[in-house]
Amino acid sequence: MTDGHLFNNISLGGRGGTNPGQLKVFSGGILWKKQGGGKAVEVDKADIMGVTWMKDVTNLTNFFQNACGITPEEKQLSVSGRNWGEVDLNGNMLTFLVGSKQAFEVSLADVSQTQLQGKNDVILEFHVDDTTGANEKDSLMEISFHIPNSNTQFVGDENRPPAQVFRDKIMSMADVGAGGEEAVVTFEGIAILTPRGRYNVELHLSFLRLQGQANDFKIQYSSVVRLFLLPKSNQPHTFVVVTLDPPIRKGQTLYPHIVLQFETDFVVHSDLTMSEDLLNTKYKEKLEPSYKGLIHEVFTTILRGLSGAKVTKPGKFRSCQDGYAVKSSLKAEDGVLYPLEKSFFFLPKPPTLILHEEIEYLEFERHAAGGSNMHYFDLLIRLKTEQEHLFRNIQRNEYHNLFDFISGKGLKIMNLGDVQTADGVARVLQDEDDDANVKKTNPGIAFTEGRRVLGDKWKKMTVEEKEPYEAKAQQDKKRYKDEISGYKNPQPMNIDSGNESDSA
Repeated sequence: MTDGHLFNNISLGGRGGTNPGQLKVFSGGILWKKQGGGKAVEVDKADIMGVTWMKDVTNLTNFFQNACGITPEEKQLSVSGRNWGEVDLNGNMLTFLVGSKQAFEVSLADVSQTQLQGKNDVILEFHVDDTTGANEKDSLMEISFHIPNSNTQFVGDENRPPAQVFRDKIMSMADVGAGGEEAVVTFEGIAILTPRGRYNVELHLSFLRLQGQANDFKIQYSSVVRLFLLPKSNQPHTFVVVTLDPPIRKGQTLYPHIVLQFETDFVVHSDLTMSEDLLNTKYKEKLEPSYKGLIHEVFTTILRGLSGAKVTKPGKFRSCQDGYAVKSSLKAEDGVLYPLEKSFFFLPKPPTLILHEEIEYLEFERHAAGGSNMHYFDLLIRLKTEQEHLFRNIQRNEYHNLFDFISGKGLKIMNLGDVQTADGVARVLQDEDDDANVKKTNPGIAFTEGRRVLGDKWKKMTVEEKEPYEAKAQQDKKRYKDEISGYKNPQPMNIDSGNESDSA
C-alpha cells in the first residue's frame, strides 16, 4: 500500500491474554482493529514518542523514519529467568527490568488493589472479570514484589519503609479500591433474557455484577461498549441491552450482548451509596444522590454515569402501529427488529447487531402468492463480509415504512422494482414456471441462490425475450403501489424521538 503497511493476524496483548486483529501503520499513525469487530486502538502520529521493535520489522524502519520522523530502536528482552531487578514506572505502565533488559510489563490501569504485607512485600491485585480473556485459559490475578529496606530506588525512613513508598506510588497511578467496594445501587430480581435467568444486578464504582442462583458474572465498565434502551411495541416491557467487548463467557458460549427486560411502568426510588465528595468531584454532573422514576430509565442513567458508555434510543423509524420495531424471525427464533439510526438490532434471541456501515446491500423478498403467506415478506441483509441475515415473516403492511426508512439512510437496495436490475427481474421470473425449473434442475437449492441463477438467465436473454417479463414487472409494481397507498402514514411519537443521547 502506498500510504503505509497492513498486517493481518497481529495480536494485541493485555492482562487477559491476546486478541488477534489487523494492524495498519500509515502516515497519520497506527491503527489496530480487533478481528470480528469490537474496539479499535488508534494512536495518532503526534502522540508517538518512540517506537521499539523486537522482530521482523526491518521493512518498517524506513517507513517510520520518513512518515513520522522517528527511528525505531531495538528492544532487548531478558530471558535469564532472574526474578530480581529494578522497577520502571512510566505513565501508567510498570516495567520490570533485569540488567537493563525488560522482563515483563503490566498496565497500572488494570490494578484493582494493593496490599502491604509485612514491612517489605507489596501485593498488586488485578481486575478480574468474566469478559477478560474470553479465549484464554489463564489470566493475571496478582503479583508480589519484595522491596528490602536497603532499596535505593524507593527511599524511605524509619516510619515509611521503601515498600510503603513503592505502594503509595502505585496507588497514585492505579485504579485502586474497586475490588471489595460496596455496591452503589442494587436492582433485585431483574429478568435477563441473554444469558437467561433472573439476577440481582449490582452497580459498583468500576464494575457491575450479575448475581443469579446458578451464575455470577463480574464485568468491568471498561468492557461496556454501548447501552441500548429499546421499548417493546404494544407490550409492557422495555429492553435494556449492555453491549460488551470482550464478551462474557458461560461454558463454551460467548455473550457480547446482555439483554435485560424491565417492566415499562414500574417506578423505583434509588439512593446511591456514594460519598458526597465523590459525587461532587469525579461524578459531578454525571450522577445525583438519588433517583425516582421508571426502572429502566433509572437503571440506564446510573449505569451510563458510572461507565461513561453512550446510550442509543429509537430514532425516527415508526412501524404501522406507531411502534419502534417490526416483528420478524431470525433462524428459528421469533423476535423484533429495531431499525435504528446507524444500525439494525434484532432482539431478544439471538441478539444481533448490524451496523449500517457493515452492510453491502438489503433485499426485500416476497412470499409466493396464495394462503396466509401472501401477507408477509422477508428482508435479506448482506454484509460486506459476505455474511447474510434473513429476517423472515415481516407483516406486509410494514413494507412502506421500512422501505422509506432504509432508502432514506442511503443503503443499497437490490430489488427496487427496477426491471433492469437482474435480481429485480429474477424476482419476477421466480413467480413463473422458471422457478419450478430451477428447483427441479438444482434440488435443494437455497432461495437466494435460485435468484442468482435466474439473474444469470436474464442477462443472457434477448430484448424480445425480456419484453413479457418487463411488462409483468411494471404491472406488478403498479399493483403493489396501489395496495399500499391505502395505509396511513404513522405520526412519530414524542417519547424518545429526537431525544437520542447517541446513535449506534
